[in-house]
Amino acid sequence: RERERTFGACDMLCERLGLKSARRIECYDISHISGTDKVASGVCFINGAKAAGEYRKYRIKTVEGNDDFHCMAEVLTRRLARAKAGDDKFAELPDLIVIDGGKGQLSSVLEAVGEWSERINFISLAKREEEVFVPHQSEPIILPRDSYALKLLQRIRDEAHRFAITFHRGTRGKRMR
Repeated sequence: RERERTFGACDMLCERLGLKSARRIECYDISHISGTDKVASGVCFINGAKAAGEYRKYRIKTVEGNDDFHCMAEVLTRRLARAKAGDDKFAELPDLIVIDGGKGQLSSVLEAVGEWSERINFISLAKREEEVFVPHQSEPIILPRDSYALKLLQRIRDEAHRFAITFHRGTRGKRMR
């Protein structure tokens, strides 16, 4: 069962989304309250299992106000710029980047990352209906609710959300003190 939840789920994702590999998956999420103390998280799963040593925290530096689209674009641009610059902590590129959000967040990120979208697969996972949006396709992909592939995407997204909220609470607490 554990193999199905990890390696098997990665294989199912590849099959359903038409990917060559889903060995390394990174997911990004933004956390703030009305645009204050904006932070982001980046979590990493390798072969369907958490790789906590690869998690990253980001403070949003350039975006004013409550703008998740530009915040997400900033974070992904910074992450990929560090890889391009040869930073060892960011050298290994993911096979798949999952954006917490819908079609709009995905479009905003693809526009910001430019040529990287040819080397890395990007998708977004919308919370309400668990719709998977892929580039250049107007309709979402709906994975079966009991699919290990969907459950893996949900675990990754929920972990990114948890990590972002924890970082945001700490940041906000420090500012208030």
